[in-house]
Amino acid sequence: MADIRELMSFLDNSPSCFHAIHNLKTRLESQGFKALGEGEAWALEEGGKYFVTRNGSAIIAFRLPEVKGEGFILSASHSDRPTFKVKENPELETAGQYLRLAVERYGGMLMAPWMDRPLSIAGRVMVESETGMEIRLVNLDKDLCMIPNVAIHMNRKANDGYTYNPAVDMIPLMGSMSTKGCFRKQLAEAAGCTEEQILGYDLYLYNREKAKIWGAEDEYISAQGLDDLQCAWATMEGLIAAKPGKGVQLCCVFDNEEVGSGTMQGADSNFLESVLKRICACTGMDYSRALANSFQVSADNAHALHPNHPEFSDPTNRPVINGGVVIKFNANQRYTTDGITSALFRTACKKAGVNVQTFCNRADLAGGSTLGNISTSHVSIPSVDVGLPQFAMHSPYETAGVKDAESLVKAMIEVYGMSIRSASSGLTLE
Repeated sequence: MADIRELMSFLDNSPSCFHAIHNLKTRLESQGFKALGEGEAWALEEGGKYFVTRNGSAIIAFRLPEVKGEGFILSASHSDRPTFKVKENPELETAGQYLRLAVERYGGMLMAPWMDRPLSIAGRVMVESETGMEIRLVNLDKDLCMIPNVAIHMNRKANDGYTYNPAVDMIPLMGSMSTKGCFRKQLAEAAGCTEEQILGYDLYLYNREKAKIWGAEDEYISAQGLDDLQCAWATMEGLIAAKPGKGVQLCCVFDNEEVGSGTMQGADSNFLESVLKRICACTGMDYSRALANSFQVSADNAHALHPNHPEFSDPTNRPVINGGVVIKFNANQRYTTDGITSALFRTACKKAGVNVQTFCNRADLAGGSTLGNISTSHVSIPSVDVGLPQFAMHSPYETAGVKDAESLVKAMIEVYGMSIRSASSGLTLE
């Protein structure tokens, strides 16, 4: 069964969305899943295990049933997290004394926690080689920069609700002026090329603090990227551990959820639809009938009852850390859950021996949205939105429960074994 130490290792070794997908890909290959290329012809075998990536930042893994499939059982999560992206020509000078790094916000983050902590840079570099352009993952893997706070003596309003300007307050310090030119030099060293061979890059800041277990009874885990790598890891582990069912089992991890999913590798693309149609074409499944007999779990973390601010939670739907998997509801369909899909997921959790909690936004507080409605606008199937409870969502160092990831793995093993039927009487579970 899932080991919290394996999750911690995955989080520590996934400083960017590209690293996260690479690590999931490596894990799948170790379990016998075969890589497919979108630009290649597919020949799929009954009972076969496969995966396909797009842009190096999204992945769909799937297992075929041992007989002709009847539908799709799938999960959806995301690989990205709010951070800062490194700009082109990033070296900035300050008063002839300091060298800073030009960055811009990616996603809706909590800005204050980024300050006064060692940061580094990771992502991918496009390199000119003798055989053409190569894409190389890079991690500068050192305490490279920091965003220094302004002393209270110079900003007396710092504790009175200060508003941060991302173009001024959130620019990382990288070194003194004597280090001018060091960024591209260190990037080339990490990519194993010369500076002149660098054609382009997609690079992000990340927090250097490693994942830690803490608490009076070691009940909490804190790490970077829990939203949503915790769900991505748990759903993938569930797929790996599941036995073949009557339907095609898929685990999807999309990119760019934090900025709206509207990219070719996001949930609002044709990635999932294309994969499902190609599976049908290879296996003889009828696409429309298969969708009618399908079910999706949209897995993205949920807000736990906060120890200092319980007033921010709904009075009766307030999940707690280590209390089990959370089913998320919203009357205005920011989440896809309805009575039928929540019942289906509860059934799987009951069979797995997993506790279930519920989340609703407090009626006067607007919440975020997630992958469910976006993906089902392309592939219209019944869907439930779930997550794992956490604190400090969109901070560079978030906190969740040691027990909850294992609960989602167990639940997903049962979900992947489901057989959904759509008939004139409605949706049923066989």
